Amino acid sequence: MERTSVSSSHIRAVGYDPESSILEVEFNDDSVYQYTGVPQGEFDAMMASDSKGKYLHARIKDRYPYSRL
Repeated sequence: MERTSVSSSHIRAVGYDPESSILEVEFNDDSVYQYTGVPQGEFDAMMASDSKGKYLHARIKDRYPYSRL
C-alpha cells in the first residue's frame, strides 16, 4: 500500500485502501500497523487533523481491529 508522509511527532506516513477499508500507519520507530474496517471518513478526518497521533489514539486505535506487520 502506498503511504503519504505526514507531519507528526510519532507517525511517519499513512496509507488507506478504500476498497478494503484498511488504514496503514507507519510510525517513526519503523513499526507498521494495519487497522481494518476503517471508514473513508475516519481516514479523511485523521489526515485533516492537526495531530494525527492524537486522532489515531482517540478515534481509531481501540475501535478497529489491528495487526502489526
